[in-house]
Amino acid sequence: MTKVTQVKTLILDIETAPNTAHVWGIWQQNVGLPQLLESGYVLCVAAKWVGEDKIRFHRGPTMIKAVYRLIDQADVVVGYNHIAFDMKWLNTEFARAGLTPPSPYVNVDLLRVVRDRFRFPSNKLDYVAGELLGANKAPTGGHATWIGAMAGDKTAWARMEAYNKADVALTERLYHYLKPWIRNIPNAALYCDAQPGEITCPQCGSNKMHARGIQYTQLSSYQRYQCYECKRWARGKHRINAVNAR
Repeated sequence: MTKVTQVKTLILDIETAPNTAHVWGIWQQNVGLPQLLESGYVLCVAAKWVGEDKIRFHRGPTMIKAVYRLIDQADVVVGYNHIAFDMKWLNTEFARAGLTPPSPYVNVDLLRVVRDRFRFPSNKLDYVAGELLGANKAPTGGHATWIGAMAGDKTAWARMEAYNKADVALTERLYHYLKPWIRNIPNAALYCDAQPGEITCPQCGSNKMHARGIQYTQLSSYQRYQCYECKRWARGKHRINAVNAR
């Protein structure tokens, strides 16, 4: 039986505080730096390891170093629009704290997967999750939740924590649903203690692989497989003759 070492996959979502500025209107304003009273910052972070039940929630002075330690342990970091948003915000906070880049990891941005592989009327997490999972994001309570949390209001923080954690739970569900469509997940077969000649799934590490047809390249042909567990397609390592394929 193949022994699979879990690829350490971290689901992550952040919430940020807005910039505060002096403005003379509410439409098409150009805010100069002298008008900026306070720049935005990471307000809180929710994170969860795939394979564990606990959703971690961090805020306050210890937040940045705690999240840094999580990312530093991860093989994969998964989020929704997190390459352009969450990770840039966190990298900014890491730099402000004098931290060096965490150890290398693979970013799996589900928004980029959705844009690349599908054509939904909207690519927002709430819409895509509703279409594919029949589930939606938790209510935020509106802008008052952010204002209250920034002011230290306990009720606002309870709502913010629930919202942040719910986003992580929803993102994880969507990640598992979309796994067969994701191109850049690390090869799980490399984390397996497989027997010689055993075929294992590059996505989930399962040895329940079904031989289904042939994959041709310009020079060679290979046995093609589909995983019974996660439905991912893969090809064998060795070249074959088409007449010998199953």
